[in-house]
Amino acid sequence: MEPLIAGFDAVLDINIVLWIAAGVLLGYVVGAIPGLGKSMATAVAIPLTFYIEPLASISFLVGISKGSAAGSAVSAILLNTPGEASSAPTTLDGYPLARQGKGQKALKMGLFASVIGDFTATVTLIAIAEPLARVALLIGPVELTAILMFSLTFIAGLSAKSLSKGLISGLIGILIATVGTESETAIERFTFDTLELFDGLSLIPVAVGMLAVAEMIRQTANRHEIDSTTELLSKSQNKADKTISWSEWRQCLPAIARGSGIGIGIGILPGLGATVASFLSYGMTQRAAKDPERFGKGAIEGVAAAESADNAVVPSSFVPLFALGIPGNVVAAIMIGAFLMHGVTPGPLIFTEQPKLIYGIYAAMIFASVSLLVIGYFGQQFFARVVQVPLKYIVPVVLFLCSIGTYLQGGGVFGVGVMVVFGVFGFLFNKLQYSFVTFLIGFVIGPSFELSLRQALALTDADAANLTNYPIAIFFALLTLVAAFGIAMRQRALSGVQKKESAA
Repeated sequence: MEPLIAGFDAVLDINIVLWIAAGVLLGYVVGAIPGLGKSMATAVAIPLTFYIEPLASISFLVGISKGSAAGSAVSAILLNTPGEASSAPTTLDGYPLARQGKGQKALKMGLFASVIGDFTATVTLIAIAEPLARVALLIGPVELTAILMFSLTFIAGLSAKSLSKGLISGLIGILIATVGTESETAIERFTFDTLELFDGLSLIPVAVGMLAVAEMIRQTANRHEIDSTTELLSKSQNKADKTISWSEWRQCLPAIARGSGIGIGIGILPGLGATVASFLSYGMTQRAAKDPERFGKGAIEGVAAAESADNAVVPSSFVPLFALGIPGNVVAAIMIGAFLMHGVTPGPLIFTEQPKLIYGIYAAMIFASVSLLVIGYFGQQFFARVVQVPLKYIVPVVLFLCSIGTYLQGGGVFGVGVMVVFGVFGFLFNKLQYSFVTFLIGFVIGPSFELSLRQALALTDADAANLTNYPIAIFFALLTLVAAFGIAMRQRALSGVQKKESAA
């Protein structure tokens, strides 16, 4: 408890408190705008935190990721257009409630469910991250290589519609990570005699390009369709349609508890993501209901189930990042850039090398949950109007912020050029249905994977027979094969079902 108390003491500084609140507010606004999800918001904001102290910087980014996860429910409920994919189940009952004049009721339940799921997952992170880190310290290069292979395969299979496309995306990410001077031999790789490439490609321009710029290109192409949905629904004058009754709370609490548990479990597992959690929670809540036919027509527990699971994923996805140094999703991968920018390497050693920082982050996450409740509750009317902002104003502002941030942290004009290249690259990835999630995670873990692979080959004399001395590595290698086979079979079965449906 002493480090946690010290963390609260560090966070209860007016500057850090303001940064957390600013992050939650900015995230909520960004989340309310369709298509501008937490990944893009976090990526754009990282370069802007360069001159802020580490704890305030990470706290600000945590606030953005939490705020945008909750804010995406606003457009899902009012416009039937989710702020990001993970809020899609919220539209199923949120929008029918809004059409019935119960938009404020749905927004409040979405907010309360988001805060409960987020807070529960934050407490879980605090409880289990350090014990997992202690176990991780016993893992050597051979075991780490096997774990990274399993993680990349798992993420590739679940982040893309095709396992092969997911693996190709991850391998391209690892390949891009090899650009620069090789650490052991000082040999230049893929630099083309360009001085700016000698140190490799920075995560900031690559991530901002793949996420923010690519998304702006996609939304610009669909601007007429997106702008045509920005018509708010009429409000009811009935007070009961604006508040949540005790009977509705009793109805929703089991769904919130179930959704929080599902979100925590899904968040800890690398690659599954908030979309899987929210759909799974919604489906299980519908199956558990006595009258499942109400769902899709305005069942308020459907909103509670989806939003609690969606928001529980955000804090729990930091468990593998803090304990193992492995990013479980795009936001965690982007956050690595923020840590490295301030000279901090995420992983098990962070608990001994930077205890004040890590427990300060825990305290900031709890404070961000409280800020989320306050800002979301009192700012509902404002956030409901954010969805009316035309896309022609959003795109230039986002691209301007991307360019400024990348210029400052990505190597000047060269970094902006890299951002543009990877923006086009990300747009093509999306069009061809390759996984940019797996690409970014492959890019992030690339240096660690290469180093651990080199060390593993040296320790085993490049002889597979010597792996018998590393049972954990064998276990994860077998798990990788089983996961790849299972995912391939599932995707093949889904493809067969889709072909039959299209033929019918």
